[in-house]
Amino acid sequence: MNTEQGTYFDTLAAALREAGVPAEQIAATVAELRGHLAETDSAPEEEFGPAEEFAARLGGTAPVAAEPADRAETWVWTADIYSDRRLLALHGDQGWEVEGLDTLGRFMCRRVPGAALRWEYRRELISRKRRDEVLDRLTPEGWELCGEWMIFAYFKRPKAASEGPAATLDALPERPGRWLFLSRKGKVLLTVWMLMVIAAVGVTLVGVFDMPAYTTPFVALFGATGALIGLKRDAAKGCQG
Repeated sequence: MNTEQGTYFDTLAAALREAGVPAEQIAATVAELRGHLAETDSAPEEEFGPAEEFAARLGGTAPVAAEPADRAETWVWTADIYSDRRLLALHGDQGWEVEGLDTLGRFMCRRVPGAALRWEYRRELISRKRRDEVLDRLTPEGWELCGEWMIFAYFKRPKAASEGPAATLDALPERPGRWLFLSRKGKVLLTVWMLMVIAAVGVTLVGVFDMPAYTTPFVALFGATGALIGLKRDAAKGCQG
């Protein structure tokens, strides 16, 4: 298992270096993935897929060095699935290009004054079985995979591909001061889950009903699982666009 992991991660690291990912980011990524495998006790290729393909997906988080770094603006933000597409469209029109998603599902964006374009985005449900089908369908239309998180894949393309000169930006709005955007439904779901956890903690501490100590993590896990199922269901209803 150690030899298999070593070969896999050597291949992964080499591919990430070729993609321009910084050395410190590669080291952190490999360490995180090794820790994950230690918990799951599974083979790396079984868990992540072929190393070269996995590197191609992870490589999307590498900074693009098309313009001088000191001129570029950066911004990291996140939203729930009920508002992410609307906000991607809004921020894309302001010249923000998504370069990747981090492990928390935050959009890592970049914009270069004087060279910014309008961007359009779409979200797809994706899995290892559907990956080739989705990529084969969208790539000919100019869509580029710019990040993945959980069951979601995000694609981008400059609006010049569909709108021509209208995609250029003469002036750039200021970078938003916020980083967290939640819809009304997202806030309700988050509040319900937090109340479930708080209630479980209170019951455990007070000893009401003589509930065991594992009640709190069980309720938290149950609530999180229910939320993920709900997210997947809602996403399947209207994921395209």
